[in-house]
Amino acid sequence: MVFYEGFSMTPFAIAGRQIGPAHPPLVIAELSGNHNRSLERALHLIDAAAAAGAEAVKLQTYTPDTITIDHDGPGFSIKGGLWDGRTLHDLYGEAFTPYEWHAPLFAHARERGLLVFSSPFDETAITLLKSLDAPAYKIASFEAIDLPLIASAAATGKPLILSTGMTSPPEIGEAVAAAKAAGDGGIALLHCVSAYPARFSDANLRAIPRLMADYGCVVGLSDHTPGTAAAVASIALGACIVEKHFTLARSDGGPDGSFSLEPDELKRLVEDCRHAWEALGDGSLTRAADEEANRQFRRSLYVVRDVASGAMLTKEDVRSIRPGFGLPPKHLPAILGRPAARALKRGEPLAWEMVAGEMIGGAPFH
Repeated sequence: MVFYEGFSMTPFAIAGRQIGPAHPPLVIAELSGNHNRSLERALHLIDAAAAAGAEAVKLQTYTPDTITIDHDGPGFSIKGGLWDGRTLHDLYGEAFTPYEWHAPLFAHARERGLLVFSSPFDETAITLLKSLDAPAYKIASFEAIDLPLIASAAATGKPLILSTGMTSPPEIGEAVAAAKAAGDGGIALLHCVSAYPARFSDANLRAIPRLMADYGCVVGLSDHTPGTAAAVASIALGACIVEKHFTLARSDGGPDGSFSLEPDELKRLVEDCRHAWEALGDGSLTRAADEEANRQFRRSLYVVRDVASGAMLTKEDVRSIRPGFGLPPKHLPAILGRPAARALKRGEPLAWEMVAGEMIGGAPFH
């Protein structure tokens, strides 16, 4: 199939799963901090993601001390929004996934048939993920300007998925260049609005084909809007990857719980994204095979009252009606005023041999 003709992009694979416009979208369930500091809950999240039909789960790999420092001075305390008043160190202390959890989480996800990878936030995270043979690396929006981190992740030779929240076009270009210079595992750019939650009016999904055209990468969406509407709409614009935060129940709380999908919503997202991709088709104007059976119900010309042989046909004799076994309606002007070649019965589909007269406009009259 041909998609988005004129755009040049390079599809790639994550552990053999092909990613690109010719393949169904990859739905990634982002666990983030929704384990609520419980390994057992994190394992249950993986089970729920698999049951919902997601193909991948993603973790975040950092500790409070690798991502920030314990300080409450200017810039280290959050002002406004979902996490107002908390220090960065305190928030990340609640949300981080302990390093010692990674091995059992990776093993459990693989047992459930899921792709499993993570967002590294520093070199110690990349070292850990390499030891677990992570099949891909995700660079979070806030780290998209950290070119050494991007280069280090790309140097593993594995695919790199890069979120673009808060970035400018030159910064995206620098990130893509750094990744390409360091490795050749493939790059995907995820359009992202780094607000929690993001408003639909800010989603700007039309940036997705722009990213594809400008940077020659597979594109997708890291979505923080409520529900599933924006993610499903992104498929029509070329998204090949959809990433959504996922929890067992929003009422359970947690740092990301309020803007995360619950299991039934994730299931609907997976199904709707797949159906949206199937509905795109190949862009040709050929008719679907299932339409053929209904062709008989199109309009055509029928005799609607008995007509004697030789009588001139009028609008009272011939009409355009359903079904479609007679002549196409476009021939009605050429039919009217011509003699019937034989006696015609009401309900007969009109054919050329039923009308006498000379050739008119290429239509045969006998």
